[in-house]
Amino acid sequence: MKTDDFAYIVETKKSFDDAVVSVLKAVEQKGWALFQIYDVKERLAAKGFEQRPLKIIEICSGRYANQFLNKNRLISLCMPCKINVLEENEKVKIVGMKPTMISQFFPEVSKKEAEQVEKDVIEMVDNAR
Repeated sequence: MKTDDFAYIVETKKSFDDAVVSVLKAVEQKGWALFQIYDVKERLAAKGFEQRPLKIIEICSGRYANQFLNKNRLISLCMPCKINVLEENEKVKIVGMKPTMISQFFPEVSKKEAEQVEKDVIEMVDNAR
C-alpha cells in the first residue's frame, strides 16, 4: 500500500497557522461540522518531547456519518474524518485521509459511496491550499 492509497497531500505556500485557518474555513464552507483540533506539537511538548508543528482537525458530515453507521456501527472506528496540517522539511502540507479506505475494511460500504465523501474531503483540502 502506498501513501497515495490512503492520503491526499498538497503543499501550500501559506504559513502553518494560515493553513489551519484555511482548513477551518473550507470545512465551514462545505457545511461539515468541526469536532476537535489537536495540537500534537503542544501536547508532546508538555510531556518533554520536541515535535514539528502538526494539527489534527477532526471533521464530520452528519449525512455521511449516519449513512455509514446505519450499515455497520464499527465504521465509527474510522470516524470522524481528519484533515491534518503539518510542517515537514520546512514546507507546510495539508493532508486529508481518503475515506475510500473504509470500503476496504467494511464491504457493506461501496467504493462509490465512499468516493462521495472523499470528493468532499479533497475539495476542502484543495480549497484550503
